[in-house]
Amino acid sequence: MSSESHTVLLRGGTVHSPADPFATAMVVQGDSVAWVGSEGAADSFADGVDEIVDLDGALVTPAFTDAHVHTTATGLALTGLDLTGVAGLAEALDRVRAHAAARPADRVLLGHGWDASAWPERRPPSRRELDEATGGRPLYLTRADVHSAVVTTALLDRVPGVTGLPGYAPDAPLTGAAHHAVRAAAYGEVTPAQRTEAQRAALARAVSLGIGSVHECAGPEISSEDDLTGLLRLAAEEPGPRVTGYWAEAFTDAKDAERVRELGAAGAAGDLFVDGSLGSHTAWLHEPYADAPGTGTAHLDAEAVAAHVAACTEAGLQAGFHAIGDAALTAVTEGVRAAADRVGLARVRAARHRVEHAEMLTPEHIAAFAECALTASVQPAFDAAWGGEDALYAQRLGAERAATLNPYAALLRAGVPLALGSDSPVTPLDPWGTVRAAAFHRTPAHRVSVRAAFTAHTRGGWRATGRDDAGVLVPGAPADYAVWTAGDLVVQVPDDRVANWSTDPRSGTPGLPDLTPGTPLPVCLRTVVAGRTVYARPNE
Repeated sequence: MSSESHTVLLRGGTVHSPADPFATAMVVQGDSVAWVGSEGAADSFADGVDEIVDLDGALVTPAFTDAHVHTTATGLALTGLDLTGVAGLAEALDRVRAHAAARPADRVLLGHGWDASAWPERRPPSRRELDEATGGRPLYLTRADVHSAVVTTALLDRVPGVTGLPGYAPDAPLTGAAHHAVRAAAYGEVTPAQRTEAQRAALARAVSLGIGSVHECAGPEISSEDDLTGLLRLAAEEPGPRVTGYWAEAFTDAKDAERVRELGAAGAAGDLFVDGSLGSHTAWLHEPYADAPGTGTAHLDAEAVAAHVAACTEAGLQAGFHAIGDAALTAVTEGVRAAADRVGLARVRAARHRVEHAEMLTPEHIAAFAECALTASVQPAFDAAWGGEDALYAQRLGAERAATLNPYAALLRAGVPLALGSDSPVTPLDPWGTVRAAAFHRTPAHRVSVRAAFTAHTRGGWRATGRDDAGVLVPGAPADYAVWTAGDLVVQVPDDRVANWSTDPRSGTPGLPDLTPGTPLPVCLRTVVAGRTVYARPNE
């Protein structure tokens, strides 16, 4: 029997569906959901299906969509040197030494994840220390935000003229053009086989966590055309998550923008840099940093934003930008409004352009997002990692400005579409942890309900690509779902300001796992994409 007509009945669990808030069963036909309903009604389907799956009390939800991923870099971190969570400088250098010893054949050593803001020394490794730890070999080692890197002398020697580029410092992390140049040199040494291995590792990790779709944020300053096209080809040929590609190249003409389609990308979006990051002091601010001089780095102004949005809108493509600082977000919103004046607000809204990160939003920015129907593609794990009174955001901005960051509740109140992601490898692939981070934001006023965050991490990612019929388990929707072990299901809200009726079982609101900090997160048992099992947890 062909996969198009193969039918599966899942029963004996809980199915998270707005079609029936008390559903315990679901029928999948081919690549689509055919029916959702009660256990009693499921009996009438039992004789007519090809396969019956006993859920044994498990929870079935739509598969997650991670709306911002760097797949190859994620895979290289999974299979290589990852300094995420390292407690200090000495431990970091020890790991560098061990990695260098374990990879004697690598032409360039690659690593990721250091964050000296949390180390007792409050500084990254020096070039001299890295030269010693690697035995003089080339090393490229990115900060957690991937907007700066420390490198060895041997890698610098492979990049002629790097010392004259903006962002170069004799013994400090490289930023800007200098960083992009050494990144290109380092990744240029990755063989096609290494790249494919890394991509497979990242996609396998994604489906093991119930992620059925990822948005790859590629671009000429991040990866390469070969990297993007190779990933899209791999995703098409092998079982795994769906991959939607974005290519971060700025255009001024609709005809030029068409080349994005030739690459297989959905838009000229993703990490098209308007600024950098807070951790590297390169996010573009209206007022200076609290712990360093200057207001960051501007890569695109409002005029360039307007030209790009107009070109993409006329070409029928999504545009999008990386914007973190308040000055960067002002450039984006002013530019999008200027583009709307040129090509029409209705056309701009229909294109569903998107902004990645969108951290330092003001009420004026949020109003512009709502007016222009911009999707905010955000990463709640950033707040979990760097929010709070004493962490990196407060160090960089001071407590008052830091408390304004990542205002998810205000975005939802204004009607701004949200799509959640990880920016992996900046923060790990971790969908339930991402939902938890949004619901238990370190600034209570910015918290949203678990249900709202879950919707933004499932249906929101599909909507960000222009699909309104997916990311939810209703008849006719794509059969992209995950099966979980989970404890008691609840309707969880940030605080008692939410009406009490919404948490009462009689309201008919489907429950979700309890994500209170400290409670175990659900464990993925199976991930299905387009009706095809792409991950099954091994029996233990």
